Amino acid sequence: MHELAITQSLVDAIVDQLGTARVVAVDVQIGKVSGVLPDAVRFCFDLVAEGTPVEGARLRIDEPDGLAVCRACGSEFAVPDLVLLCPCGSADVELRRGNELLLTSVEVA
Repeated sequence: MHELAITQSLVDAIVDQLGTARVVAVDVQIGKVSGVLPDAVRFCFDLVAEGTPVEGARLRIDEPDGLAVCRACGSEFAVPDLVLLCPCGSADVELRRGNELLLTSVEVA
């Protein structure tokens, strides 16, 4: 489960930047086609935050939908999952949105 390593890196980055400041909330953006499972990150967050200034912080996750453009027909279409196929049948698509994995903000006490 790579979500454990991702969540550990997230908490480590926050502690590295803020030191001992008590963290109240953490905002993360995890795109629906990023390959990262938000529920798994939620599960891991409290485990890896334990014993750090991030312990007890609220984790808020925004999950933007995927958006792609077909290089074959030029249409723009929603991508609800990791299957990147245009409605025209082409797999020659460019993913424009939905693969984000970003720490967007940290709220401290």
